[in-house]
Amino acid sequence: MREWFAHKTIYGPALAICIEVVVFSLIAPGFLSIENVINISLQTAITGILAVGMTLVILTGGIDLSIGSVVALAGVAAATASGAGAFPGLATAIAVGVVAGGLTGLLVAYFRVAPFVVTLAGLTIARGLAFLWTGGRSVGGLPPDFNFWGQALIGIVPLPVVLMVVIVAAGHFLLSRTVFGRQVYAVGGNPEASWLAGVAVREVLLAVYLINGLLVGLAGAVLAARLGAGLPNSGQLYELDVIAAVVVGGTSLSGGKGGVLGSLLGALFIGTLNNGLNLAGIDPYLQKIVLGLVILAAVLLDGARRGQDSFT
Repeated sequence: MREWFAHKTIYGPALAICIEVVVFSLIAPGFLSIENVINISLQTAITGILAVGMTLVILTGGIDLSIGSVVALAGVAAATASGAGAFPGLATAIAVGVVAGGLTGLLVAYFRVAPFVVTLAGLTIARGLAFLWTGGRSVGGLPPDFNFWGQALIGIVPLPVVLMVVIVAAGHFLLSRTVFGRQVYAVGGNPEASWLAGVAVREVLLAVYLINGLLVGLAGAVLAARLGAGLPNSGQLYELDVIAAVVVGGTSLSGGKGGVLGSLLGALFIGTLNNGLNLAGIDPYLQKIVLGLVILAAVLLDGARRGQDSFT
């Protein structure tokens, strides 16, 4: 019964996606074509990868506003190192993400600085470093073996989509089948009680931000490979899309409730919404309003759930 309750929040996003599919198949030409379905999945891949790390962070009661800027920094780092080969480029991007996540985790866990403040500062610092690194110019001419990470196909499925599925599966296993996963939920639910129960709260928080940083670095490398260049202005507003995906997917902003499967559905919902509105010819500015209303509705629903839980 408890496990069912823990996962029931994914039913809403799943139903919403079904409604989207029905509506857009009627008003948007070519929406249900194989090419467009693959396009939606590819557009969702980066958001889905980032959403796994963000889910862990939000489950602990934190937030990460810096991921878009760190994606750009990791991307230009990967592009710079890609001349040495596909794996050195990927490893460099991941190292940048892990360092950024580690610094954030140290400040949040050991110096008790609010995650909002730390990551807001990180947003501007990482973006500034990306522009400083490149002199404001893109790093192009990437070798084909590095572009493999963002452009290769497995059958008809883009490699970034495969990576997203593998990472979501690993994240779900981590949260639902390991001691560490239970500790993440415990810390998000009540950090003081978790500490009294013997949970190493600071170490759990640090590990969560390190994992998040690793995935942000990976996403930066995949994005650079997909674009064929490291762009210092890439990843702008990614943090909003990713947070929206996690919240729409049912993870509570107060921490302790949610999961990566819901976040994947949230990412798919937003990706499908953007794609369908584009195909239907809806004004781009109106699309932003629609997305904002969706985020607001998800936050209000989260608040209503928390209010209901407080009386049960």
